[in-house]
Amino acid sequence: IVRPNRSPTLCTMSTGSSALPHSDVLHTRFCDLVGCRLPIVQTGMGWVSGANLTAATAAAGGLGILASITMTGEQFRDAVRRVQAETDRPFGVNLRAGQPDLAERIGWAAEQGVRVFSFAGAPTKDAIARIHDAGALVVPTVGARRHAEKMLEWGVDAVIAQGGEGGGHTGEVPTSLLLPQVVDAVGEQIPVLGAGGFHSGRGLVAALAYGADGVAMGTRFLLTAESRVPESIKGHYTDASVFDTVVTTALDGAPQRVIRTDLIDELEKASIVTRLPKAALRAFEFRKQTGTSLKDLVREGLAMRKSQDLTWPQLAMAANAPMLIKTALVDGDPSVGVLPTGQVAGVIDDLPTVAELLDRIEAEARQTLARLSPA
Repeated sequence: IVRPNRSPTLCTMSTGSSALPHSDVLHTRFCDLVGCRLPIVQTGMGWVSGANLTAATAAAGGLGILASITMTGEQFRDAVRRVQAETDRPFGVNLRAGQPDLAERIGWAAEQGVRVFSFAGAPTKDAIARIHDAGALVVPTVGARRHAEKMLEWGVDAVIAQGGEGGGHTGEVPTSLLLPQVVDAVGEQIPVLGAGGFHSGRGLVAALAYGADGVAMGTRFLLTAESRVPESIKGHYTDASVFDTVVTTALDGAPQRVIRTDLIDELEKASIVTRLPKAALRAFEFRKQTGTSLKDLVREGLAMRKSQDLTWPQLAMAANAPMLIKTALVDGDPSVGVLPTGQVAGVIDDLPTVAELLDRIEAEARQTLARLSPA
């Protein structure tokens, strides 16, 4: 794998149906690295980023990421095949560093031609080596400059820097401060993408102005026609304002941004003692949903406790969030489930197709660039 030189605005298009000018600002080195037309990534959202959404993103010119963490091995293999049946464009898969069948999934997916492997947290050195040996790319998400520096040291190929506006597990530093920090730290060596608060062409140009090589979006893709989230649930997102989200630790002990609901208020008021029994039941349900054996669940939990410095109560809550999310995003019941979201949900009020969305972002980005450089 050869990393491109630091030159986000002067790349030659190598894929797609029509060639863009050599100096096209929207064709960054990230596009050349992964083979997409636009520097826009659809993140691997658990229970959301299925084959349909991933294929639609790839076909429209972005990089779609298949969320495999909430899939059994058989479901994962079927989803990869379905994406490949719908498009011949590059796409990626999202994995969890500690999952028991990680090596097997990496090996099989790489054999099928999967180009990119993303991780919500830090992958291990061994996983990075396995992916590189298979001829593929590693793109983790980071929430701090020091994490980006560590990932560069371990040899990843690009990083996604997610600011505090982002959905799901998130940090405290806003994207406007985190992204330039990460660019300054590792941007000379590898591409950096910004995440958290992006949804438009103006945002893409802003990220490029910070020195990034593109953007990654979750909530904006959740709210598209191809997203498999029930329409009634999408309505809860489009109805939300920028003040209707909250970062809570009540789900699994780690800060996570969600839409505030009565359930979230109840969980935050409840003591850890009352939450633990229900969390234990959800852990076993998560085991059945993903095909993880009890032995592997315990082994992974102990590894998580060691690597993330979790307390025993936090560890017991670790499988809580995925099942609460499934209840809302798959089963369609927000009264007993949670709605992970970026704060950007407060400025989104429509459900375009993915192709319409990417066309709109590209057009607005070019209009913004023209306004900034009228000559």
